[in-house]
Amino acid sequence: MLPPAGVGQLVTAPSPDWRLAVVLVVLLAIATVASTVGRLGVRRDQLIAAVRAVVQLAVVSLVIAAALKSVWWSAAFALLMFVIAAATSTRRIGVPRKQGLLVAAAIAAGLLPVLVLILGSGVIPFNGPGLVPTAGIIIGNSMVAATLTGRRAFNELETHIGLYEAGLALGMVSPDAAYEVIGPTAREALIPGLDQTRTVGLVTLPGAYIGVLLGGGTAAQAGAAQIVVLIGVLASQAITAAVLLRFISYGGVVRTNLADRYPK
Repeated sequence: MLPPAGVGQLVTAPSPDWRLAVVLVVLLAIATVASTVGRLGVRRDQLIAAVRAVVQLAVVSLVIAAALKSVWWSAAFALLMFVIAAATSTRRIGVPRKQGLLVAAAIAAGLLPVLVLILGSGVIPFNGPGLVPTAGIIIGNSMVAATLTGRRAFNELETHIGLYEAGLALGMVSPDAAYEVIGPTAREALIPGLDQTRTVGLVTLPGAYIGVLLGGGTAAQAGAAQIVVLIGVLASQAITAAVLLRFISYGGVVRTNLADRYPK
């Protein structure tokens, strides 16, 4: 006879009860006090982010519970995540909304081949519970790569616009002159993903690993899921950064405050 649900099983996931609420309030208080004492200037941002996170996750939890029952609803939810990610990167980079399509294209260029390989191969099942978390992790990290790549590239162009103009004076075409300036910045955009992969298991146990463990999987299954996701993130971020840098160097994506000086 099977034991009743919960008997003999180790429950590791937190319950949404009063203890969780108290811990969240205390953690947020610690964050805001540290920001105040350290004069970091982000206390208001922390409060807003925390409230938004609680509300958004509460709503998303309900939506996901319904979406996971159908692979097509899960795919629709993944598409919604992609749209929000592209809009967020577009805003953070500081380019006009109409250029957001190219930012979205750069993210999609990194995202699609990775998801097709991971889900199409069956390494992670092509169903709701497999699609939503995998797509969410890859989309989120591709978004970060796009944002960091764009911001760093335009900061470099703004600071060293003279180098770009010197390249033009020497007879270089605009895309080549621009790429000479912005090309080296891509490494910095990819460092967070590289560091996370280098130190996994030693310094951090990222989300996919913890998620499998909390879901009752074995340590070996958690490790397999995490390494697939980490290498997938490296691939998606590299493609996203490479494509976005090309869009920037050809003048398809231009930060608003540089539009009068770049490209020439």
